[in-house]
Amino acid sequence: MLKIEHIGIAIKELSASVPLFEQLLNTPCYKTESVASEGVNTAFFQTGEAKIELLEASREDSPIAKFIVKKGEGIHHIAFEVENIEAEMKRLSALGFELLNDTPKNGADNKLVCFLHPKTTNGVLIELCQEKK
Repeated sequence: MLKIEHIGIAIKELSASVPLFEQLLNTPCYKTESVASEGVNTAFFQTGEAKIELLEASREDSPIAKFIVKKGEGIHHIAFEVENIEAEMKRLSALGFELLNDTPKNGADNKLVCFLHPKTTNGVLIELCQEKK
């Protein structure tokens, strides 16, 4: 793994949270994006080498909506940048980590992504991400 790429934070409303994080981080949101397949609207902030991703549910049955109902707003996942997502998926699967998808999926911010089940990572949802080429 190359570095922490971003930390994902589940929030109820982008309209309220974007200004809050712009003030908190003293930097503007540089990108918003919808990922229909995941039922999420996102907003990104650059903080040094890493990013903060705010995640708002765009439909009631999305993973983010379910997360907020169960746990409330807060840290949802930590994403690590990888050089070769397919090789990293094979490596981690062989070591016994449970992957939540069998092949990389299209994610926000021009990334291919794969998530690891929290039950195999001490309760933390881990995202692997690789820049699309």
